[in-house]
Amino acid sequence: MTETKNKIHSEIPVEIAGAGPAGLAAAITLAHAGRQVIVHETQKEVGHRFGGDFQGLENWSTKENVLKVFEGLGLTTDFNAPPGDKCIIYDPKGRSYTIKSDEPLFYLVERGPGPGTLDSALLKQAQSLGIDVRFNSRLREMTGEGILAAGPRAADAIAVGYHFETEMGDGCWAICDNALAPQGYAYLLISNGRGTVKTCMFSGFKQEKRYLQRTVAAFERLVGLEMRNPRPHGGSGNFHIPRSAYSGPHPRVGEQAGFQDTLWGFGMRLAVSSGVLAAQSLLHGESYDRLWQRDLKPQMETSVVNRVLFSLVSNRGFSWFLRHLESRPNLRESLRKHYQSSLPKRLLSPWAKRRYESRRKDVTCDHIDCHCIWCRSECCAHD
Repeated sequence: MTETKNKIHSEIPVEIAGAGPAGLAAAITLAHAGRQVIVHETQKEVGHRFGGDFQGLENWSTKENVLKVFEGLGLTTDFNAPPGDKCIIYDPKGRSYTIKSDEPLFYLVERGPGPGTLDSALLKQAQSLGIDVRFNSRLREMTGEGILAAGPRAADAIAVGYHFETEMGDGCWAICDNALAPQGYAYLLISNGRGTVKTCMFSGFKQEKRYLQRTVAAFERLVGLEMRNPRPHGGSGNFHIPRSAYSGPHPRVGEQAGFQDTLWGFGMRLAVSSGVLAAQSLLHGESYDRLWQRDLKPQMETSVVNRVLFSLVSNRGFSWFLRHLESRPNLRESLRKHYQSSLPKRLLSPWAKRRYESRRKDVTCDHIDCHCIWCRSECCAHD
């Protein structure tokens, strides 16, 4: 009787709302275990809202290389991922600091549809496993087993800028200056004749056009930024540690649950990990809350402390901060320690949570006759 029930159970498809990295990681994990999966994606293609965006897949929060972590989870690494072991960062006065590491600090990945992107690679793997991925499909209700992976529900940070073509050489540059990116950072990433330049802002969203203009001008002055065919692009990030990551009986994963690095907004690893954990909870009848609170919550709570401490650094303090990074003999290991739970970070956690929540502003856009990029990208929908 039990065998019959398990067989019937395994033949009922698991539905997943969203074909981002979290949703596809969950689907792939389920398919490896023999479950049928249907993934519903409201857009016409995978990674639609990113459109060729360059992002960093961070490689410092664990001792094991992130690509090995992916392989260990049964996920493909068949996407373009040049290693990033060097970045030139400028302070508000234009002084440069060369940040180096013996091992990659991140891997530069492209998001969106098209060959070589992270999203397309995960989609290809999913489809090779027989997963039914349905585009232009909005799941209205979920009556059986399922996972919610529909993206961010609010904007705690926004990144606005341009994608472009260029004759500049490959590289990574960043600027720490509150006049360009309030409580955040501006960055320029170039690979194989294409680039992304953005200001990543944690406050002051209503003045995003002004900050973006300053960011472009600063990179033109400091590194000779040249853009051809610039295309505006923007997105948002939602950082939240929920009491429970269930919506009714269904696990919420990735950005829909608020699972992102609160310090700098790196979210792909947390998204993928949460998707795998949600799938495992369904496969083994375990509590998803127990799994993510065990594996993800300590790092997320530490990232809140790091975010609050970073937000307290004024422009005058950025020079000291960058000198500190530049002097680290093993920067990857140093960053890993900053991301681990420790007694000082645990003691600071209650204070940081109160301060971060009290500073959580601009989570909606109330522009009149709004035309700003991050609103038009439909990334700021709310629960």
